[in-house]
Order: sequence, then C-alpha cells, then structure tokens
Amino acid sequence: MALPGARARGWAAAARAAQRRRRVEGAGGSPSPEPAGRRAALYVHWPYCEKRCSYCNFNKYIPRGVEEAAMQKCLVTEAQTLLRLSGVQRVESVFFGGGTPSLASPHTVAAVLEAVAQTAHLPADSEVTLEANPTSTPGSRLAEFGAAGVNRLSIGLQSLDNTELRLLGRTHSARDALWTLAEARRLFPGRVSVDFMLGLPAQEVGPWLGQLQELLHHCDDHLSLYQLSLERGTALFAQVQQGVLPAPDPELAAEMYQRGRAVLREAGFRQYEVSNFARNGALSTHNWTYWQCGQYLGIGPGAHGRFMPQGAGSHTREARIQTLEPDNWMKEVMMFGHGTRKRVPLGRLELLEEVLALGLRTDVGITHQHWQQFEPQLTLCDVFGANKEVQELLEQGLLQLDHRGLRCSWEGLAVLDSLLLTLLPQLQEAWQQRTPSPVPGG
Repeated sequence: MALPGARARGWAAAARAAQRRRRVEGAGGSPSPEPAGRRAALYVHWPYCEKRCSYCNFNKYIPRGVEEAAMQKCLVTEAQTLLRLSGVQRVESVFFGGGTPSLASPHTVAAVLEAVAQTAHLPADSEVTLEANPTSTPGSRLAEFGAAGVNRLSIGLQSLDNTELRLLGRTHSARDALWTLAEARRLFPGRVSVDFMLGLPAQEVGPWLGQLQELLHHCDDHLSLYQLSLERGTALFAQVQQGVLPAPDPELAAEMYQRGRAVLREAGFRQYEVSNFARNGALSTHNWTYWQCGQYLGIGPGAHGRFMPQGAGSHTREARIQTLEPDNWMKEVMMFGHGTRKRVPLGRLELLEEVLALGLRTDVGITHQHWQQFEPQLTLCDVFGANKEVQELLEQGLLQLDHRGLRCSWEGLAVLDSLLLTLLPQLQEAWQQRTPSPVPGG
C-alpha cells in the first residue's frame, strides 16, 4: 500500500522495527523527557458504521456514502491545529475509535499518523490502536492497517453466542469473531484486545462463564469486560421498556463480573482497571493516560479532549467536545482549522475529583507523588486520613491508605461506585476547609 509521503513511510517502518524489538526484547516504551504539559495521548473518532447496534448510543452515523477524502483532510487538519493549540510536543499513543474505524481506509490512518509525526514527536514505539469489527476486517485489510502504522487492535467481539450477537445487532457470528481474532493475533502477536459483554437480557451465569472459558482458548493478552448499559434512545432500551425483552438482572450481572474476574485471575490476567485485564505486561498505554488524568486530544466529530491550551497566560486545563454531526464538523474544520463546539475550563477541585475517580479505577490507585502533581498542599492523608467513614472502608478491607497512596483492594474495585459516594464528598469538604493556595490550577 502506498503511504502518503516519505516521512510517513519512514515512521511506519520504524514503528514496525520497534514492534519486532519489543517481541524479541520485551522492551517497554521509550522514556519521555518532556514535562507532563507537553505530552498527550491522541484519540481519533471515525463516526461511521455499517449498522447501528441495538445497545449503542455513541456518536455514529450510517451514511449512504462517505466522502473519505474530505473526512481524511479534516482529520489531518484538526490534528495539526489542536497539537499546535495545546503546545504538545510528544504524542504518547494514538487510538482510532468510533464508530467503526476499521471501515476507514488504511490510507486515512496513515495520513493522520503522518500529520501527527510532522507536527509533534511520535516515537516509533508509540502504541497505535485501531478498533475493529470482525466483519469489516479481513486478514489482508488488517495487514494493510499494520503497514499504515497500527500496532495494536481492539476487537469488538462482545459474545460467542450467535443468539446474543443477533440480540445486540452485531453483524458477525461467533465463527467470524474467532477467525478475525486468530488473524489479528498472527499479525499483531501480544497486541490484541477483545471486548466481552455481560449482563444481557435473559443471560445466565453458567453459559456466560462457559463462553469466557472458551474465549480464553483463543484470546491474546488483553481483555475488557463490560456490563451492558441500557441507554435511552437505543433499540434494546425500547424492547425492554415495551416488555419484549426482560430487564437485565443486576444481581446476576454482579455475579458474572465477580466470577469472571476470578476466572481471569486464575488464567494469569492482572485486573489493572475495573473493566480491563492484561497478562504479560500488555496494558493499554492509551487508556492508562485517561485513568492517570493525563492530557489527551480528541480529533473528529464528537470527540472529547482534556488539555491546557497555550498562550494568553492560560494555566487551566479545559474539557473540550468537538461538533457532533460529521458534515457540520467538517465545515467548521475547513473554516477554523478545528471543530471544537464546547470548551469548559476545569477548576482545581473538578480536576482533583477526576484524579480521584479515575485513579481509583486502577489497581495502582493514586500514589502520593501523583496526587501532589495536581495538589501540592493538601495530601491524601490530610483529605482522607481522619474521616470516620473512610476509616470504616479501610477497616472493611475495601480501601488501602498507606505509604504508597490510596487504592482499592481487590474487593473494593468491584464496588468502586459506592466507595466514591463517601470519598468525593469528603474531598469536597476538605477542599472547602483548606488554606487557599497561591499556586494556579491545572
């Protein structure tokens, strides 16, 4: 496949060489000398799908035809513009999500990566992930994405039961999924993740665990377990509301999750985040940036980002949302260089709430050093150490607060939402009682 430009060819070739070195040496990513404010992850949203799944309320569209050349040009332009606006000098990872980004041409993926590499430093060993559906990615196309610079795949497998797949509105069969998974592992060994759902209407624990055990015979080193969320406006929500389907049983879903994570632990997987499991060190670098409250740029219709814009004396991180509808987004990008629809400055307390809620999703939790990057005055012990309700959680073995920092136990990860009902108000109360700090936020 012809890549757009010699630099892109050079970057993609260097990326493939770095991937081969990782396989041989087991090497991690290259060290990053840039300060945190100059580093970011990059998310690229491809908004188009062949068909809308019955459970999905993401920003996606089923077009009669896609003007891919125009979409590619706008993705490239917006990536360059937001990289300049943010002052980001190093891109740690790139994630192509959607929608169904495996419907885009590999040429589009290559063009975006080339633009990123020309505007900032994109190390050859950066993680570049592409979400893929089994029916849209034959083996030859997967290989072309690899040639374009993709070095990790996330496959929307969801279930190994054909009846459940039809219920979810998926266009693939269990056989399609396993074939695509085998091809992906052949082309990207150790770099393939699969999504697997639980808590579907009428789903039972035993058969679901059987599917999970079967999947362990075929999967690679990363697996994500997601509980079905019935979203208003989806076909599945309407069917449950109308009584056509039974409502998912939350107690059965909780049992599936608990027993599923135990099965994965027995199989050598580390639960490094509430929904994510990895073995052999195959953690997702890109998602880790989210959970550590790192900066990330959102490119494409409806994409979200968190970064500190440069210039005008700004010291505040912003939450940004791009225009949702693809045609309107493209018009704005062509006029202004980007399609940012909404910018919300994050106050220091809001940022700390994100640090707390996202950091506790991981098994590492929040180290004292990490917390101090965002709040140099109030320590974790200042905020949580003397609170009676937090002490009860510590005594129950759901939380740990020690010399390392604050984190959930294995049991605590499963009930994080309930723990946050105690922790977030305590953070807010401690913030109100603090001595005001002259240090600017962000």
